[in-house]
Amino acid sequence: MNEAWQAEPKRNVAIWVQILVWIGLLGLLILVAIVLAKTQQPILRPGSSVPDFSLSLYDGYQYGDASEVQLSDFLGKVVVVNFWASWCKPCESEAAELESAWKRYRDGGEVIFLGVDYVDTEPEARSYLAKFEVTYPNGPDLGTSISQIFNRNLGVPETYFIDRQGILRFVKIGPFSTAGEIQTVVDPLIAGK
Repeated sequence: MNEAWQAEPKRNVAIWVQILVWIGLLGLLILVAIVLAKTQQPILRPGSSVPDFSLSLYDGYQYGDASEVQLSDFLGKVVVVNFWASWCKPCESEAAELESAWKRYRDGGEVIFLGVDYVDTEPEARSYLAKFEVTYPNGPDLGTSISQIFNRNLGVPETYFIDRQGILRFVKIGPFSTAGEIQTVVDPLIAGK
């Protein structure tokens, strides 16, 4: 009668099998950590050549008469690429600083600011641009194709400074606190430093 209730004797797994299982799990965790770390790092680092991209511009935010621009259109100029979104509160805190810096440089013709609206809708984006009186060229990141080039995935705002030869020179993650902070990056690039 007690025989039915008796448990089968436990079989011990060989210690070498246990060690192999733990080594395999540890190796898998290390592999996952490496992959995650790589996805958090920009594909483009300062000193890298920035691949050409096209940005369709919102009506009213064109560059001259152009409703679409390519990065290669601006070789010979310093390019400031700012990723933003209407739903981004930190973007609001830097909007006036970016506009102020743009106004400082726009008449000189040596610097171009490009606003890239990230994962947003056009009505909300246009409302944001009007609210903060933004005047530099702006357009949507259609299909996130531009953000994929920069591997921007830490959240908006992010700003990339590209020199006259198309080389990424500086990356700012998060909002600017003053227009002067932007100038400290742009002025040496204008001077070729």
